[in-house]
Amino acid sequence: MTTDNNPNPPATGLPEPQVAPKPQRAKLISLPGLMAISVYMILLAVVAVVYVVKGLVGPVFLVFPALFIAGGLGLLLLLRWAWALTLAAVALLAGWFFWTFVTQHLTDLLVLGLINLVCFLYLVRTDVREKLH
Repeated sequence: MTTDNNPNPPATGLPEPQVAPKPQRAKLISLPGLMAISVYMILLAVVAVVYVVKGLVGPVFLVFPALFIAGGLGLLLLLRWAWALTLAAVALLAGWFFWTFVTQHLTDLLVLGLINLVCFLYLVRTDVREKLH
């Protein structure tokens, strides 16, 4: 009795069945929260640009919309660096909104902080992280 340690079976002349890779669109559709968070990041970028155009903040703040757009579009492509960028953005925004709510007592800021907290909690789920590349 001998065991064959060769991991490659002998060629039979038949082509091996090809397994088609799962399309990226199917992966993205299984994560609807990523699409919503991407739209949210682009909406934040638009709001930041409007603030700069109105003169409420300086032109230096145009860095943030660029990062928000990069994070939002990168999430649609399921890129890990975009996940990290978006995760940092929503975590910092949640902290900032909560701190501003505590100091100014504006209910709108509490709602925005909770939205960012929900985005953060969705992004740190293991099934979301496993589908990114």
